[in-house]
Amino acid sequence: MSRRVVVTGVGLLSPLGIGTEETWQAIREGRNGISCIEQFDASAFSTRFAGEIKNFDPSLFIERKEIKKMGRFIQFGIAATGFAMAQSGLQVDEQNAERVGVYIGSGIGGFEVIEREHKILLEKGPSRISPFFIPATIINLASGYVSIRTGAKGPNSATATACTSSAHSIGDSFKIIQRGDADVMICGGTEAAITPMSVGGFAAMRALSQRNDQPEKASRPWDAQRDGFVVGEGSGMLIIEELEHARRRGNTG
Repeated sequence: MSRRVVVTGVGLLSPLGIGTEETWQAIREGRNGISCIEQFDASAFSTRFAGEIKNFDPSLFIERKEIKKMGRFIQFGIAATGFAMAQSGLQVDEQNAERVGVYIGSGIGGFEVIEREHKILLEKGPSRISPFFIPATIINLASGYVSIRTGAKGPNSATATACTSSAHSIGDSFKIIQRGDADVMICGGTEAAITPMSVGGFAAMRALSQRNDQPEKASRPWDAQRDGFVVGEGSGMLIIEELEHARRRGNTG
């Protein structure tokens, strides 16, 4: 018989809010998270707005000495995982660790770290490149750090399939549970690609909306007046479980 899977926790970190409840409340109130870019000077760019997360303090979720080892997308993933774990009530321990897996997708990874370290290379030479450059950048380290911090020792993987990365991570996680390789999967996606090279690159291929006078109305998929997409950042994480496993611990989603 096919194993049934339920969602028992949702973790959100978005331009609408820090946390699932804050984000959901903003959605219910019809608020808009698209605004002028603040992370860098975008005055020379054809697109000058994005969906930025405001007032994110990684030290609220990660020890200060660890922050420098992680790209912004990893920090987002850890924070969103924390919200999802809290909602789920899931506890990872020695008894269940090998049955709890992690699968997190990202389209680009630590783009801001790549740009920063490349600048250091050009200006100061290769000896000044951070030893944390690679682990702070590569996409699978979001799953890696979440695994380390939660204690999950089950299947661990990552997807990098552009805009479908999160969907593929969740779908593959469902299949992992369905075939019996895990009872619980921490899955979803995380992205932090509002950088000069990212915005400039997407603009160069004419993919971004240029509705700079009305950024809050720029994200309009399927609209006849659509002129491109809006780049954003954030993380969405799910705790999905085999139904009977969730029932045994008193959570059925």
